[in-house]
Amino acid sequence: MYSFSFLLVLVCLQVCIPFVFGAPTQCPSQCHCHGDLQHVICDNVGLKKIPRISEATRLLNLQRNNLGNLPTGGFSEMKGLISLHTQHCQIREISSQAFKGLKKLIYLYLSNNEISTIKPGAFEDMTELTYLYLDGNQITSLPKVIFSPMINLFILQLDNNKLQELQPGTFTGASDLRWLYMSGNELSSIQPGSFDEVENLAILTLDRNKLSTYPLLAMSKLRVVEELNLSKNPLSLMPDHAFRSFGRYMEKLHLNDMSLEKFSSAAFEGVTALKSLHLENNKLKSLPSSLEFSTLQNITLFNNPWSCTCQLANLRKWMDTSRHHPDAVCASPGSQKGKQIRDSTAFGRCKAKTKRARKGARL
Repeated sequence: MYSFSFLLVLVCLQVCIPFVFGAPTQCPSQCHCHGDLQHVICDNVGLKKIPRISEATRLLNLQRNNLGNLPTGGFSEMKGLISLHTQHCQIREISSQAFKGLKKLIYLYLSNNEISTIKPGAFEDMTELTYLYLDGNQITSLPKVIFSPMINLFILQLDNNKLQELQPGTFTGASDLRWLYMSGNELSSIQPGSFDEVENLAILTLDRNKLSTYPLLAMSKLRVVEELNLSKNPLSLMPDHAFRSFGRYMEKLHLNDMSLEKFSSAAFEGVTALKSLHLENNKLKSLPSSLEFSTLQNITLFNNPWSCTCQLANLRKWMDTSRHHPDAVCASPGSQKGKQIRDSTAFGRCKAKTKRARKGARL
């Protein structure tokens, strides 16, 4: 009798303890699980609230449900979670401390929701987060220091939101950020100091925004940008020293479809590693003398009203020696109109321009 009672107590402990301490040991209903609950898949099963899962779970897929808002502490029991997928869940708001307890989370997918509000402190505890996807939402502004817990953040995806302005302090704490995507927003202003905390960005996309003036002071804090995309902004002038602070590293530059009319003469000063340059669909007539052609491998030039004068002599010289033959048609002078730059006879008498040595330099 004693042994039977003892066995009964053991069975009860095995069954009851996990529920007493909030650690489910079974796969949530409507979901399916793999690897001893390490992967929990609840994709498109009609959920309206966050299910309870085991602390052993490493990946939770909640895509295509109707979660509405993410409440405070909604994931607090999921301390072992590494990857969380909440795309297409009709999420409108992220509450303060919504992800509290997720200290091991590395991947967070919040793409293609209806998020318009992110409360201060929403990302508390997320010190290991490396990849954050917030693209395809309705975000108009970002609270200051919202990303401050994310000391390991590497990729931040903010494409296709409604951001209107960047201010100093937005990226405070995210000093390891390397890839920042902000295409397809409504940015008309990037204030000086906005990028001070993320000076090591390698990829920055700002295309399809509303920038009418190049944010020179903000950009001058960046040091190692390798690829910059500014296409489809209403920028007509590119100022002097636009890319100088990161010119030794920049290899790809997208300036197409901007109605760009002119480069200031020193716009490309300090740019010494450029391999790919996209200038198509603008209103350019000439290129500045500061543009260095020796490193260029690819350049797109079509649909610009090029003036085939000696100002384009360096471009023509590059075309004569390059295996790449970009489509670029002369719009003027009249004798050259309609001719490809590479076929134009306008450059025969142009003298090669040499850079003058700095005062005091040895020759």
